[in-house]
Amino acid sequence: MTANDLVTPHGVKVLVCGADGRELSGGDTALELIGDAMGCHAEVVAVPVDRVADAFFTLRSGVAGDVVQKFANYRIRLVVVGDITARVAASEALRDFVREANRGDQVWFVTDRPELEQRLAPA
Repeated sequence: MTANDLVTPHGVKVLVCGADGRELSGGDTALELIGDAMGCHAEVVAVPVDRVADAFFTLRSGVAGDVVQKFANYRIRLVVVGDITARVAASEALRDFVREANRGDQVWFVTDRPELEQRLAPA
């Protein structure tokens, strides 16, 4: 199992989840990650796309809404890291969700860690 890392780009504490571990598949697994983040005072949780359940990307399943709501309730930002180009191309609803999420501050979809770090940089 790959351990999680705590990094601090631009003064923001980010819990970077390892490639191995429980799949982010709903509110219960969201709460586990939130607990881990709170334990190390992280403001952001970065989860590799490979650890995100397929149902998360099927918006009508409700998984994304459940997960995002949990993170919003605890005021911890969620970042999905990895290439979701094919998923976005296959779903207009997902494309709209990702676009709107990336306009805000609560949930982001980024391609890699350098892009995450760039987004965290002060304006």
